[in-house]
Amino acid sequence: MKSIQIGLTPAAGKQLIALALAQNEHLLNAAREHTVVIVAGTTNTYVAKAMLEAIGEECFTGKHFFRGVTSGKAVPSDLPDMDGDVVIEKGRWIHGKIVQEIAPELKAGDIILKGANAVDLKTGEAAVLIGHPEGGTLTGIFAAAIGRRVEVIVPVGVEKRVDGPVSQLCSLCNDPQASGTRLAMAPGKAYTEIDAIRELTGAQATLIAAGGICGYEGMAWFQCTGTEEQLEKVRKIVHQVKDTPAYQF
Repeated sequence: MKSIQIGLTPAAGKQLIALALAQNEHLLNAAREHTVVIVAGTTNTYVAKAMLEAIGEECFTGKHFFRGVTSGKAVPSDLPDMDGDVVIEKGRWIHGKIVQEIAPELKAGDIILKGANAVDLKTGEAAVLIGHPEGGTLTGIFAAAIGRRVEVIVPVGVEKRVDGPVSQLCSLCNDPQASGTRLAMAPGKAYTEIDAIRELTGAQATLIAAGGICGYEGMAWFQCTGTEEQLEKVRKIVHQVKDTPAYQF
């Protein structure tokens, strides 16, 4: 098998994940026949835009589609109010609803997409930083996933990889004597650039290195192995996403 090396910035990685999920037939079928909830977050901004375009909705701006963020600058005070999470019911975008409102109505066949702040690439386990004293959006998501078998997909870039086990990291952060944000295990499995490359091209991607400067901070380098046809698909996908600009408010 041949292999090629590719590099993806965090923004390009988010766009790649979005492109793959928006072509995933299982997810598209859920959007057409059931309910899909895309919980606000910066990675899910790309996912929501791609998913909505896939069902013919093209007016999603992504402005203020987040709750808490980690940023090197203050969040602008003039951003528009968040128009809820993105809820797609049987092919229609339902505006103004948030996951806490819709979660009690969800059932098997429905899907929630929730971003994360930490991912163990070996196990696919992911975790979310928690600042809200009642658990934030995860509370309703857990109830839907555990109580009614609602599927949860966790789009998250490899830049957020940690040295697991994630459960131990959660215990460390959630200790009664600890300070700072809490950390909660996300239900469902992580969906990273590695999954996206495999799904879009059939090639196997292995994370081999990371880092850079002058806009390449957080860059992830992958060795992609496959047939010449699969690798040509990788090249085309990378060309499609490589110039994705860094996230801007």
